[in-house]
Amino acid sequence: MNEFVKLGGDQLVPYYADILGAILPCISDKEEKIRVVARETNEELRSIKGEPEEAFNVGAILSIARRQLDSEWEATRIEALHWISTLLDRYRSEVLCFLNDIFDTLLKALSDSSDEVVLLVLDIHACIAQDPPHFRQLVVFLVHNFQIDHSLLERRGPLIIRRLCVLLGAERVYRELSTILEEEADLDFACIMVQALNLILLTSSELSELRKLLKQSLANASGKDLFVSLYASWSHSPMAIISLCLLAQMYQHASAVIQSLVEEDINVKFLVQLDKLVHLLETPIFAYLRLQLLEPGRHVWLLKALYGLLMLFPQQSAAFKILRTRLKTVPSYSFNGDQLKQASSGNQYSQILHGVSQITLDGDITHDNGNLQNDIDFASRLRQFEQIQQQYRLLAAKSQAQSQSRNSSTSLLKEGPKAEELRQPATSDTNRPPSRLSKKGPGQSYT
Repeated sequence: MNEFVKLGGDQLVPYYADILGAILPCISDKEEKIRVVARETNEELRSIKGEPEEAFNVGAILSIARRQLDSEWEATRIEALHWISTLLDRYRSEVLCFLNDIFDTLLKALSDSSDEVVLLVLDIHACIAQDPPHFRQLVVFLVHNFQIDHSLLERRGPLIIRRLCVLLGAERVYRELSTILEEEADLDFACIMVQALNLILLTSSELSELRKLLKQSLANASGKDLFVSLYASWSHSPMAIISLCLLAQMYQHASAVIQSLVEEDINVKFLVQLDKLVHLLETPIFAYLRLQLLEPGRHVWLLKALYGLLMLFPQQSAAFKILRTRLKTVPSYSFNGDQLKQASSGNQYSQILHGVSQITLDGDITHDNGNLQNDIDFASRLRQFEQIQQQYRLLAAKSQAQSQSRNSSTSLLKEGPKAEELRQPATSDTNRPPSRLSKKGPGQSYT
């Protein structure tokens, strides 16, 4: 076959797909000699550049590559993906015509056990997603796959999201994901997905520029717009929205969100998420926040937000001890009495103006240079967060009621026969046949 391909050259264009179908399985053959020759032949075949007008059948080759993605051998799957990538580079418009035939298979390949296969699939997806409609389609299908297969989100979610952020732009990917999750009807999935995205945002080196942009939300219009675009979907998780506010240095709003959690069901699941947040606050990502605690007088709302978090934890929990230890290191100097009164006032969003300066959301006194926080309606955002959390409380109440109803039905079924016996009327003595003991002869009496 190898010599045949070398000699045939361009004359083999009409038989391209058939030859490729024979070569790809041999790349994973048990015998090394066959594998070597198969790879050489594969490269020879790839070097032949045919044109669709010259009987070069792009669809047939894509069909062969797609079928080989189901191969049990990793090497064959990798070469099949290389072929799809090559065809995309050379014949993009023709390949996109067959996108519906290969798209589902490519999405399924994201669950592959091989990291190399997953990364190649993501490269192909990113290449396809250069066009805005295909980008939207990719993200929608990806979220759908995560929804129907939570194990994919757990095992591959971070790898997939991080790689797409590198290939397509972190801000673009996160904005699109946020838009989709904002409209998600499955609340449980939306919460899980947002928590996963938030953790990736806070910990991945690939998203460092996105974190930097969010930190500048009070001074940068792009950062503010990004904060606003993420807010609605991040509201599905209290832990996510609090960490977003802390990252964006919106400390007064973070404090307001924490105060609103008084209606929240403080259960184990809720505390586990807040525990993760406390541990994240001790990582290098939030080093700037810890350094701001050296000037508590300038960052009163930060201090209040952290104390608010502290009050949500049981005193014996590890997170309580970690956060309390951190807050004990806050120096007592540089406090300003007026600022403390401001932070403890009833109106979370009132601001005291002194000439051209004001106390900003994080308690820092700055000069008015067109503060971007004034463009954000924080009271409206807080209501939005509370409304979404109310939906979760209603869902939990409905689920609990259904569970109690099922338990009650099960209990009645188990007790049914006994209850039926109790409900049956007792047989009257007058209808019973007399027993032998009850038969008395003349002159007989009971002793």
